[in-house]
Amino acid sequence: CDDAGLQAVIDGRFAVLNALPFHCAVAVATRCAAVGVHYFDLTEDVASTRAIRALAPAARSVLMPQCGLAPGFIGVVGHDLARRFDTLHTLRMRVGALPRYPQGALRYNLTWSTEGLINEYCNPCEAIVDGVRTTVPALEGLETFALDGVEYEAFNTSGGLGTLTETLAGRARQVDYQSIRYPGHCAILRLLLNDLRLRDRRDLLKDILEAAIPSTDQDVIVVFATASGLRGGRLVQHSYSARIVGAEVAGHTLSAIQRTTAAGICTALDLVATGHLPARGFVGQEAVRLADFLANRFGAACASEAALAS
Repeated sequence: CDDAGLQAVIDGRFAVLNALPFHCAVAVATRCAAVGVHYFDLTEDVASTRAIRALAPAARSVLMPQCGLAPGFIGVVGHDLARRFDTLHTLRMRVGALPRYPQGALRYNLTWSTEGLINEYCNPCEAIVDGVRTTVPALEGLETFALDGVEYEAFNTSGGLGTLTETLAGRARQVDYQSIRYPGHCAILRLLLNDLRLRDRRDLLKDILEAAIPSTDQDVIVVFATASGLRGGRLVQHSYSARIVGAEVAGHTLSAIQRTTAAGICTALDLVATGHLPARGFVGQEAVRLADFLANRFGAACASEAALAS
């Protein structure tokens, strides 16, 4: 909130990697665009991304929001799957940042921004339904599935698709994104947000969650995406799944969500700096090829454990 301080840390830099809460994104991006500094962030907030994109036509530098895990890496995966089809029917993307040792009724631990988490649970979710770009309610579309013998549930959350609905408009019948949780999580969130109306008191909900749910660095990232459509006149399906845990990086122990989030934004910076991405204007995750991402010195973290593509 300190304009002078913001100016001091931005002016004269090659690039800024913004990991502040989502409501700070537009102010930082505006300053970067004004002085020609490349801008990257981790926001899941759809409105902030639209505002940043509006700055892009006049920008002398890259403006690349949504560079984390979801949105971010999952968009790279989703677009790679979509490109494999002559006619794309469905693209479904699922991501979860989960505790490896879940406790309590929610079976969840805080592993990243609480404000961002609440934002995902409350805001409308972009999707393509029956070929039409639209929004669907958060916490709806509940489904259950098993992956490697573990039971999960998934439901609509906001922001995970990035700009994919725009990119795939007119090309796909169904495109959606859901967050993965352990079974029972969604029902409790509906009670808190809908029945107790805490979606209208987000500051109170943040205080409740942070006082009651411990954080953990013993987490696991689950990524699962699947697409179906026509290729060569045949109906086919392709999938991508990955399970990623924490590890030591340069002498520091990083959780799975830290590794994957940092991998997304650092890879984006690397690809811009080395000329593999445009040098100015708005850049979406779809501009990044999955092979380039996973071959990158940072992006390799997202394929380091049990990554499968078929």
